[in-house]
Amino acid sequence: MNVRLAGQAAQPVAPTGTGPLLLGIDFGGTKMAVGVADRQGRLLARERVLTYAEQGAPQALDRALELAAKLVAQVGGPLTAAGIASPGVVRPDGIDLAPNVPGWDRLRLAEAVRKRLDVPAVAVDNDLNAAALAELRLGALRDADPGLVVGLGTGVAAAVTVRGEVLSGHHGAAGEIGYAVAGAARPGVMLEATFSGRALDQLAEELVLPGGAAGLAVRAGQPGGIRDALLARVDELARHLVTCCLLVDPQRVVLVGGVTGSDLIRGMLVERMAEVLPYPPEVVRSGFPDDAALLGAVILAREAVSAPH
Repeated sequence: MNVRLAGQAAQPVAPTGTGPLLLGIDFGGTKMAVGVADRQGRLLARERVLTYAEQGAPQALDRALELAAKLVAQVGGPLTAAGIASPGVVRPDGIDLAPNVPGWDRLRLAEAVRKRLDVPAVAVDNDLNAAALAELRLGALRDADPGLVVGLGTGVAAAVTVRGEVLSGHHGAAGEIGYAVAGAARPGVMLEATFSGRALDQLAEELVLPGGAAGLAVRAGQPGGIRDALLARVDELARHLVTCCLLVDPQRVVLVGGVTGSDLIRGMLVERMAEVLPYPPEVVRSGFPDDAALLGAVILAREAVSAPH
């Protein structure tokens, strides 16, 4: 089971100043990305800012929309639709399962975007579902079915794709593996508290290592206690991904998010999965690991324009 880099992210093209525009916003627990695209979905401008999650949801939303208005004005042209990628399960009157930014559960994202930016069509979806949509339309899942997208960023989650569609589930919570029970003790802890960017940052702090998760991965390159501590966390994640693969039997698994930048972590994960799976899938790193959800948000906007009303 080999890991490869699946393509490269599309590069922004020069602004034209004419024609209808699409807006994409990717809200993350650590960073937020905003992009403006033409009606074909080609990015004309994009910018990333810190979320400052500890300061709460209202300021994050306000700064993201302020940035969106600025980029739309810079590019020039009428804004016809917006796509929003958000953590959690998005409902019309709030958001479930999004604990990383205080107050995020009380936001009404579509309503806020529509009102602030005067945009007629707004589509909102879970951030990893948006990333999976980008992989289906532009990336590593264009020729693979079924597919599994695994997000390893501030948190951890998965998305399943079948026959060109992202599986949302009955409540819209399909793939929320961060809530899986990890460890043998009862009642156990959430997988996200064991393996995620935030969990690895905390492990690095406990081991008195600078650089958070990235610094931990570098130091774990040598045999010893630090490597063993990281490997124990990877083993826990691998067990859950093995179960996902046994249920779905994916042709390809796509890894997205900042944590996937570590060759060591990817290699450990692939090795553990290959040891036990009867039909190991191909495992690739996304060609746009940090921008998949943003590109997916733009696709949501594009498809909102073409959807029948």
